[in-house]
Amino acid sequence: MDPVELSLFSSRMQAVCGEMGAILKRTAFSPNIKDRLDFSCAVFDAEGQLCAQAAHIPVHLGSMAYAMADVVEPLEWRKGTVVILNDPFLGGTHLPDVTLIAPLFSGSYHLGFVANRAHHADIGAATPGSMPLADALEDEGIIIPPSYLMRDGEICEPLMVDILRHTRNPSMGRGDLAAQVSANLVGLKRLEELVSRMGKDDYCRALDALNHYGESLAVEGLRDIPTGTYCFHDVMDDDGQGRRDIPIRVTLTVLPGQVCVDFGGTAEQVRGNINCPLSVAAAGVYYAFHCLMPMHTPACAGSFRPITLKAPKGCLLNAQRPAAVAAGNVETSTRVVDVILGALSQALPKRIPAASHGTMNNIAMGSEHWDYYETLGGGMGAGRDGGGLGGVQTHMTNTRNTPVEVVEMYYPLRIRRYALRDHSGGVGWRAGGDGLEREYEFLAETTVTLLTERRRHAPWGLNGGGDGQRGVNLLNDHPLAGKVSFSARCGDRLTIKTPGGGGWGPR
Repeated sequence: MDPVELSLFSSRMQAVCGEMGAILKRTAFSPNIKDRLDFSCAVFDAEGQLCAQAAHIPVHLGSMAYAMADVVEPLEWRKGTVVILNDPFLGGTHLPDVTLIAPLFSGSYHLGFVANRAHHADIGAATPGSMPLADALEDEGIIIPPSYLMRDGEICEPLMVDILRHTRNPSMGRGDLAAQVSANLVGLKRLEELVSRMGKDDYCRALDALNHYGESLAVEGLRDIPTGTYCFHDVMDDDGQGRRDIPIRVTLTVLPGQVCVDFGGTAEQVRGNINCPLSVAAAGVYYAFHCLMPMHTPACAGSFRPITLKAPKGCLLNAQRPAAVAAGNVETSTRVVDVILGALSQALPKRIPAASHGTMNNIAMGSEHWDYYETLGGGMGAGRDGGGLGGVQTHMTNTRNTPVEVVEMYYPLRIRRYALRDHSGGVGWRAGGDGLEREYEFLAETTVTLLTERRRHAPWGLNGGGDGQRGVNLLNDHPLAGKVSFSARCGDRLTIKTPGGGGWGPR
């Protein structure tokens, strides 16, 4: 395919995903989706191979890229169908992430799919925010296997009602699901227009060309890594159920233009909910290596073909049902990135940055009348060419913060303090970024759950750089565990001090 035509085609596909995201943002009801932008949109071919994605949430998109083929293969697809799912062991990540998939047709010819995944702060868990300290999947909310939410363009109302009856605010849940449907319908409309202009045969050839191009750029990027074997390990602080210092180990075997990622030696799945399905581990792997590829590498299936992944069945990163996984998607996926970068730092010491804050600092809260969930940024790890940024989301999350005005408008909360955590980044020739401090005052009795990491083990520096400061959780100035659930009274204050990023190079 002509290079200019291929570049235009790639940009058009990404633009479709971007417009899907804009529709989802503007029509969603919940602050978690419309303000924090905790959603992702993508296009797939008829076999479920990733074709394009917008710059949304890496953990969403990487896991969809890995698992979509297995999701779509056994289902019957026809025009007007929309499938919904959140089951982590059947193509999902964790239960709050609800995925909607719709097929693309040209006449009777099936060309592919559009999909979006959005985080619902209420998916029916026992505790508000649907991020509980659970030890079994069924305690984390309603489990939705791949099911038909729409047939022949009509909502399957019994399924919709069954899903929403588990939630505290059914009208908000219905509004968010309607927004997800709308985003897919817009994506289909734009792709149908593109196929009409190109013709279905040229469209399919363009997809093949895009994947071959992505693969060639991926091979080019991986050739920059010296051949050899590189090992690294790090630990999760705890699982929230009493087990501490849970190891994640990786061995990278690098050959010219390809790499094998082996997580042999990683801990077995645990009682707490930091387990994750293999698709979530794959998302962390894909993200880390995509960062090493040329900037114009398309995010498509071809870009990931030179990467193979191994993880023992039943380990922390390849957990089996009925393992609890709510925190695995947000916390363990982040540690996967840390161990991959740690191993790569041995091969590419001048290109790899120090560890970033290494946690999404998850806060879930509410009562029988309301649910709220957010993640907080922290310090970015420094690199040879610059210090780490302060107070930002890093690696596997790309959400925004919830604006103070939105928090105080929708919920019985007051934000007393929101600032950078000065001097929390690791020292070095390049200093790590600073974490954040955010203080909440409760204006009503509230149930709170915290799922946080890097409270026991600091984000590491590289090449002589210092570690970032560990995170701290406080209730009325008294220390809290990294993973904890508690009841707050009116007037109580919760303070979250997020970790800083590691420094790079000697000071």
